[in-house]
Amino acid sequence: MPSVTHDDAPPLADLMPWSVAPPRPGRAWPTAPDPASLKARWEALLRARGPHREALFEPTRARTTHSAVGQLPGRRTGTERLARAEGPCAEPVRVLTAPFDEQWLIPDHRLLDTARPELWRVADERQVFVVETGAVAEGEFPVLATSLFPALRTGRVRPLYRRPGGAEPNLAPGLLDHLGALLGELPSPVDVLAWILAAVRPDLTVPLTADAGVWSRGVASGRRAMWLMRRDGERPKLPGGRRPYVRAPLPGRPLALSYDRDTQTLCVDEGRVSPVPPEAWDYEVAGVRVLEAWFASRTAPGEPGTLAAIRPTSWPQSWTSELLELVTVLALLAELRPQRTALAFTTPITATDLRNAAVLPAPRSARRPASVLDHQEEGPEGQFALL
Repeated sequence: MPSVTHDDAPPLADLMPWSVAPPRPGRAWPTAPDPASLKARWEALLRARGPHREALFEPTRARTTHSAVGQLPGRRTGTERLARAEGPCAEPVRVLTAPFDEQWLIPDHRLLDTARPELWRVADERQVFVVETGAVAEGEFPVLATSLFPALRTGRVRPLYRRPGGAEPNLAPGLLDHLGALLGELPSPVDVLAWILAAVRPDLTVPLTADAGVWSRGVASGRRAMWLMRRDGERPKLPGGRRPYVRAPLPGRPLALSYDRDTQTLCVDEGRVSPVPPEAWDYEVAGVRVLEAWFASRTAPGEPGTLAAIRPTSWPQSWTSELLELVTVLALLAELRPQRTALAFTTPITATDLRNAAVLPAPRSARRPASVLDHQEEGPEGQFALL
């Protein structure tokens, strides 16, 4: 973790005051690594009738097929009770289901126990979600940044912006101006988020600095980490011809994943991918090896007779492409760890400094979601609610 010369670093919860608990789906089947399986699961649910549909749905105290639920903000889905639903499946959306694991979700409020509508209201192409991971190991990132809707079951979620369109940064009021006065240049909200990624400690405190040179180096490192975590735009590549390739075709239904450290080869049954740097294979978040967890989520069979058992009959080519990109991302993120551990501070800005400057504590209004009054959302059974 970054070395510091003081113990009065402000908490992330004070710098980004609005946070939301993670969503709780209540059932696994509305999420899958491929969208076709989700549509097939929905069709299987609608073919079932009465008690059989209820059983397939996997009811909880929070959701049954008779629950009256409105649409998710920004999503067009039916709002009749699932017990008599007949409409098409909502178009699946890409979400982040685990650290570095991008999958698909049916964005239907009726399927999710706790969907966190306040997060859906601010999810757009400008938004960046900061997600706590629980990571505590040296050099690990205790938070992740993602452009996708965060469907992880980890720690709290902090949107960078409180409103759609990149409006109203979720930062302590006055923080940007205070940093600008000390650094000699006004930072952007993305700059502050980049610094947080570079400097945040496992205890989720964020050392700040008034040293413009240190700030610039930290922001540059954090922006690269953010680009790799979000994986939007140009695809990342390993330098020096180290790009991983498929050396032996992956089988149609792989069952086991292993790693040959001597040859830097990822073994997918008889399939072979190399070179895979050891840093990519060893990459863990909160004690879980990312590559193993990613593979298990695509190969673990669902319980027979459940909707989760509806899965691809063979390994799709798109998953191979995703695997190669994930190896690259993990290897490049691992290269940033020395920059995190080497980040030093010569002119710290403490939590006391921020309180003396009236930046902290943030007002209560900054810890609540902003009001959204520009559109209507359909409630249960087609009724509309103005928010």
